[in-house]
Amino acid sequence: MDDPEIRTTASTLVYENRWMRLREDAIVRADGTPGLYGVVEKVDFAVVAAVQDGAIHLVEQYRYAVGARFWEMPQGTSDDPGIEPLALARAELREETGLVAASMVHAGRLFQGYGYSTQAYDVFFATDLEQHDVHLDVEEQGLVARAFGLAAFETMLRDGTIRDASTVAAFGLLRLKGLL
Repeated sequence: MDDPEIRTTASTLVYENRWMRLREDAIVRADGTPGLYGVVEKVDFAVVAAVQDGAIHLVEQYRYAVGARFWEMPQGTSDDPGIEPLALARAELREETGLVAASMVHAGRLFQGYGYSTQAYDVFFATDLEQHDVHLDVEEQGLVARAFGLAAFETMLRDGTIRDASTVAAFGLLRLKGLL
C-alpha cells in the first residue's frame, strides 16, 4: 500500500457519549507539514424515501441543536453496531411512520460530512407500503408523520421548508437514478 497523504502521529479522545466521540488528531502531511484535525465519530444511519400513490412520507421533529422543527425523510441509527443497513432502514421506517415496505431498493451510500465526521448513511427507496403502529423512541417525542404529494415535497425543497441535508441529497440521488 502507498504511503497515505496524511499520517496520524497522535490521537486524543476529547469527548464521548452514547451517540458520538470527538477526537483530536495530530497529523503530518505528505510534505512534512504538521497539522491538527478534529474528527467526530458517529455510527452510520439510514434514510428512507417511502413513496406510494404519488406521495412521499415525511416526518417532522424538533431538532435541538438548531432549536426548530423540520420536515425530513424518516432516518436514524441503532444501538446495535452490527445491524445491516437494510434492517436499519426497515426498523426506522416502521418506528417513525408505522410503515412496512414490501420493496426496499438501496440507492446508494453517502457521507454526512466527511470533512469533519466519519458518519455515512445509506439511502433506500421504499414502496408497496402497509400501515402499522408507530413505535417512537423517547428522543422522538412530538414527532409527526405525514404524506405529501411529490410536487408539494419538491416545492418544500425549493422554498427551504426542508433544510435537512440528507433528505435533499437522498432526493437528488433518487432523482438521478430515476427512482423519483
